[in-house]
Amino acid sequence: MEIDGHTKLVGLIAHPAGHSKSPAMHNAAFDLDDINARFLAFDVDPDQLPAAVNALRAFKMLGASVSMPFKQAIIPLLDHLDKTAELVGAVNTVVNHDGELTGYTTDGIGFVEALKDDGVHLTGQTMTLAGVGGAGTPIAIQAALSGLTTLNVFNINDPSVANAKKIVQIINDQTDCHATFYPLEDRDQFKQKLSESDVYTDATGLGMGKLVDQTLVDDPSWFHADMTVFDTVYAPSVTKLMSVANQAHVAHVINGQGMLLNQGAAAFKLWTGQTMPLKDMAL
Repeated sequence: MEIDGHTKLVGLIAHPAGHSKSPAMHNAAFDLDDINARFLAFDVDPDQLPAAVNALRAFKMLGASVSMPFKQAIIPLLDHLDKTAELVGAVNTVVNHDGELTGYTTDGIGFVEALKDDGVHLTGQTMTLAGVGGAGTPIAIQAALSGLTTLNVFNINDPSVANAKKIVQIINDQTDCHATFYPLEDRDQFKQKLSESDVYTDATGLGMGKLVDQTLVDDPSWFHADMTVFDTVYAPSVTKLMSVANQAHVAHVINGQGMLLNQGAAAFKLWTGQTMPLKDMAL
């Protein structure tokens, strides 16, 4: 698509922003769907966040993606939040409705859709989740809103434990899912809950970067063949956890690539009303 006087703008608000793959993904989708829009990444200094949000209105932008460190800080600057963003307490997508800015979180949607792509549905299921931070929080909330019956939440005793306990309380108070918090240091309890689970999701970040050789589960016998193991890490494509799950011949072993793509696709639909053509995109 050629840029002209009618081209709409979408932007990433982040600091830093230069590493993002979002511009390539969304601009490819705009072209394939014949949408006259462009996506740019904006490295916004923290003290300039209010000005950046006002620019969404002033430039009549379709909206924005929001990344670290602004997912919580942007909330007071918006006009509305959808239910999931309100429960999660974080925003990764902003939609501009004629100057009214609404915040959404699509990370959890990306998780649920990635499971569906592999034939896994959460309705009536039991899930164990390790790690309730930036990825684990929206995963927990969206899973609870998607028909999950039981959620076992495990978190280490660090500053994030308060958030983990808070999310468990929110789920029990505001959804039909029953959630329970457990300390991740209790390995016997962790092993027991895994044996009772239909889905195990690791949102700790183990298995990537300097932690590439680490996993919370290194014994294949902790898994059973009928379950799903989901690792939110997407690089490397096969993590240490996934290798252990494959040794256990687990039915579904999934990495975070599908979650990443589907959360972007959910944001794309919120901005444009059209479906991102993932199958036609070279990603």
